[in-house]
Parts: sequence; structure tokens; C-alpha cells
Amino acid sequence: MSEVRKHIVFHGRVQGVGFRYTAKYAASSLELTGWARNEYDGTVTMEVQGREPMINKLLMRLNHDRFISIEWMDAKEIPLRDDERGFTVR
Repeated sequence: MSEVRKHIVFHGRVQGVGFRYTAKYAASSLELTGWARNEYDGTVTMEVQGREPMINKLLMRLNHDRFISIEWMDAKEIPLRDDERGFTVR
């Protein structure tokens, strides 16, 4: 199964609730690469790469966390990167 890379902006209660670190540990356990960072407008931006079913599992885990409340996501597919080896918090 081929890999994809997605650029996602999360809206809702996503800052100050452990979102980025939850994403990091979940992504690592699913063998995904990428990064997540807080933005000044209260959103979180993430780029994540891997098999699409694993990305969907990551999104489900984030959406079912009791502290995180994702109201909506803006997502688009972007070109793959070959130089990443893990998932980081920025």
C-alpha cells in the first residue's frame, strides 16, 4: 500500500490539552512521520505521512481523546518527503 502525506489544520479545543504530544506518541506507534505545531490563532497544524489507514487511525485517536475537542479539520494531500525519520513536536 502506498504512502500519502497530508497537511491538516485542526480547529477546536486543540491547544493546552496535550494535542501535539498525544499526536506524537500515537503517530510513532503507528509508524507515521511528520510534525505538529501550535499556531497563533489557536489552531494546530500537522503534516503527517504514512499509509492512509494508519493516518485515519491517528485521527480517530485524537478525536476520541477526552481533553481534545476537534470541531473541524482542513486537510489536503501534499507531496511526500523522503528526509523524515519520525514525528516531532514543533
